[in-house]
Amino acid sequence: MSTSTPSIAENFSLREARFATQQYMAPNPAIYWIDFLLTILVGHICFGVARTLTADLYMSAWAPPGGWRSPVAPLLPGSLVLRMWIHAGTSIAACLLFYRGSMFIHELVHLRRGTFNGFRFAWNALCGIPFLMPSFVYYTHLDHHRREHYGTQTDGEYLPLSHVRPVMILLWTLHPFLLPPLTVFRFLILGPLSWFIPPLRKLAHERFSSLIIDPTYIRPMPSKARLRTIRLQEFLCLLWCCFLPIFAIRTFGGLLPFLVQAYFTGVALLFINGLRTLGAHRWLNTGERMTFVEQLLDSVNYPKHGWITGLWGPVGTRYHALHHLFPTMPYHNFPAAHRALMKHLQESSPYLQTSANSLTGSLISLYRRAAANQRSAVSSRVTQADNAN
Repeated sequence: MSTSTPSIAENFSLREARFATQQYMAPNPAIYWIDFLLTILVGHICFGVARTLTADLYMSAWAPPGGWRSPVAPLLPGSLVLRMWIHAGTSIAACLLFYRGSMFIHELVHLRRGTFNGFRFAWNALCGIPFLMPSFVYYTHLDHHRREHYGTQTDGEYLPLSHVRPVMILLWTLHPFLLPPLTVFRFLILGPLSWFIPPLRKLAHERFSSLIIDPTYIRPMPSKARLRTIRLQEFLCLLWCCFLPIFAIRTFGGLLPFLVQAYFTGVALLFINGLRTLGAHRWLNTGERMTFVEQLLDSVNYPKHGWITGLWGPVGTRYHALHHLFPTMPYHNFPAAHRALMKHLQESSPYLQTSANSLTGSLISLYRRAAANQRSAVSSRVTQADNAN
């Protein structure tokens, strides 16, 4: 594959880019802690309010008179319409805040091993374990940044989406509706069984232990040190799954309203992330190894409209091309680093071609590329058939 001409490649200087951004490479622990804790704690509050309103609505409709009532209910307004608006607002806020909090898993993978240990523990305790997405499921992300892996069959985070039937892209966006129950099954049933059945252990690790988009991806077996971490996090997820029904029943009067709220929150979170993923790359590769410049041009930045792009691309994920240029750069320095690069790099630099105006525009472009490539492929097959005859 070739997405760049030799002149474009020659006009990119990694040394120049590093010089322009060298002051932005150090992470600030205070920003990580304040950002994450405020995000996740306010998210839990919003989710709790929305969950209480869901439970009250359920109990008022199905429970007998004098049944359970939330202790928070007297603090909420009595108007049904106003409660519905509060429920909608807090539900949306919880989804966006939980989404932002969960995206810190991306930072954990790139932070130097042995650093931010307290933050890693806090993230898993407040987000990773409760959301059944412990940090070990994202260890494979580093392969996505290895030049020899990017865009190939060993990259679980890449698919040749520009070359598939457009309907397959639409079908791919429906996976959030299946993932929540499959994730519960993974940690509540499959994980514990795999501890005692070695063949199942291999299956669980290779096929059901990675945050990837390629369903054919096979995760390499871990080292002994990694395996201990994985088993510990699996065990904590199992405990959470077992404890959660008791907590929901005792605190919110029933398991069903909690599961309804949790399911739709999870679906919304995954759906937003799915759209972000589709816009993170141009998905031009078909499996061959790519040059560094080709990988850079295959990735996309969204520097405009920060208040909007920051909602669907939080924790720096809207600067995906910049992230592929400098994977260890902390997310809070991305805007300043991007401005520095735009100022210091030559106008012919390929980095300047990585910016897109909007996620919507990128999604439409992806769909149109896939449709055009499919028409071209069909035309080519017809021509070959005519020549053969």
